[in-house]
Amino acid sequence: MRCPFCGHLEDKVVDSRESREGDSIRRRRECLSCARRFTSYERVEEVPLVILKKDGRREPFDRQKLMKGLLLACQKRPVSLARIEELVADVQSRLMERPDREIRSRELGELIMDELKALDQVAYVRFASVYRDFKDLPDFVKALEGLMHKETHKEAPPEQGRGQGRAPAAPEPAKPLPQALFPGEAAEAPLRTRKK
Repeated sequence: MRCPFCGHLEDKVVDSRESREGDSIRRRRECLSCARRFTSYERVEEVPLVILKKDGRREPFDRQKLMKGLLLACQKRPVSLARIEELVADVQSRLMERPDREIRSRELGELIMDELKALDQVAYVRFASVYRDFKDLPDFVKALEGLMHKETHKEAPPEQGRGQGRAPAAPEPAKPLPQALFPGEAAEAPLRTRKK
């Protein structure tokens, strides 16, 4: 390393210490020409994640912005803050593992929606409505139909054989009450039909 006093390129390291935060190493060096001491720091080079927006703009990845969006989507839902923080950390670590540092906003949104779909379907629809910029009711219906289609195609448990040892049929569970899609929106009561 070049000596800041005489410009000589050879020195020896006299002392090395890790910083308190553990993100850098402080080295005391002594110039072999003028014998004066100076300090250098060694840090890991961090290349920031950049989000490539639909309009071509580039923005640095903002963990707090993602957290805020997920908190809004999960508002009044049975999702703990710890679980949301875990989701954000998981998304960020998956982005950091990628070799490229530019991520299209569409890829980021799809990654988040995949995680949300498994976590809470109402939060998923809320997030998707903003992310995909739903304009009208048919957009919502498409998203809901996709979720409902997924639910109806889940594997049913295998039926038990007839005859001896057959367990009595369990009563059918009550259907869950409809839930509001957006905060502040009242859930509508299900319509009742009369039997003829």
